Amino acid sequence: MRLLFTVIFSIIFFVNSFAQGDLMIFPKRLVFEGTQKRAQTLYLSNNGKEIETYRISYLEIRMGSNGQFETIKEPDPGQRFASPYLRFYPRTVTLAPNEAQVVKVQLTKTNELQPGEYRSHLYFRAVPKTKSDKKNKETNDAQEFDISLTPVYGISIANIIKIGKPEVDVSLSDLNFEGLQDSIPIISMNFNRQGNYSVYGDFRIQHTSKEGKETEVALMKGFAVYLPSTIRKVRVELNNSKEVDYSSGILKVTYTSQKDENIYATAVLNLKNP
Repeated sequence: MRLLFTVIFSIIFFVNSFAQGDLMIFPKRLVFEGTQKRAQTLYLSNNGKEIETYRISYLEIRMGSNGQFETIKEPDPGQRFASPYLRFYPRTVTLAPNEAQVVKVQLTKTNELQPGEYRSHLYFRAVPKTKSDKKNKETNDAQEFDISLTPVYGISIANIIKIGKPEVDVSLSDLNFEGLQDSIPIISMNFNRQGNYSVYGDFRIQHTSKEGKETEVALMKGFAVYLPSTIRKVRVELNNSKEVDYSSGILKVTYTSQKDENIYATAVLNLKNP
């Protein structure tokens, strides 16, 4: 007798990108600044060639010092969940190829909100397609097993409520040029966050040669350090252009907000000759 087992496992993407597989989501995060604007809209589209169905729910997660995420049930000290104050519809979306759909997210129970930040992540989980059952076949004194692994993809985007005046301080520390590893120059550093809000923005790295020539060697958009985390450690691959001499000059890191390009923090690393 041939037995067919289907094992489904989930792959959750908490990255800042708003696309995975054939699903596109815009914008890639929702932020409610105060309680004046009670509703926001997400736009979904299916860029694939097949009909896809997604179930939508909230996840509660924490960010580790290396930027990794893990799901949690209870908030860490200093962390508040946004999901009790948000509702969304629809809860299931089916999209034909090249079809679009909107998801509405609404702020509720605003009278219960206290000053501070609330965060949850809206999770779009792909519903796996079912395969037609295979006919069982008799075999001689043996059983054959077919195991089918079905990955389930999902995208998680941050939903944040901010109440009150923000007090945030960001600094960059422990900058270190790790030299050429497999012909790729790498710089490591720590992003340090203090205050009552998360930070979210872009950081760029610029090399200035001894002669004063400036070259942008790295750019990362949508970089976050989420409350209550106070540190995020990163290693960044730099542009390995022959025009950039990493044995001398300086590397300048600038971290800015996306909304108004306000500078959160800057730091400079002097490169020395070997």
